[in-house]
Amino acid sequence: MLETVILIVFAIIGLSLLLNVWRLLIGPSVPDRILALDTMYINTIALIILYGMSLGTELYFEAALLIAMLGFVSTVAVCKYLLRGDIIE
Repeated sequence: MLETVILIVFAIIGLSLLLNVWRLLIGPSVPDRILALDTMYINTIALIILYGMSLGTELYFEAALLIAMLGFVSTVAVCKYLLRGDIIE
């Protein structure tokens, strides 16, 4: 039962990633593209956690945590660059 649910969630998150790529490419403005990239990080984290659940190992949870930290820092850096034109003051 759990394997079936994990496969269904894999498909839904995969579809979500495709829609995020579409928003990233077609997005009418730069903030829309930044939000699409940030959402792609979140979906990637979800995929990695699901993969770890399907394999029954805890190693992938650490990788998801690292990607979450990098995604947050990169989103803040891009937003700061767009607002001020410089990352480091």
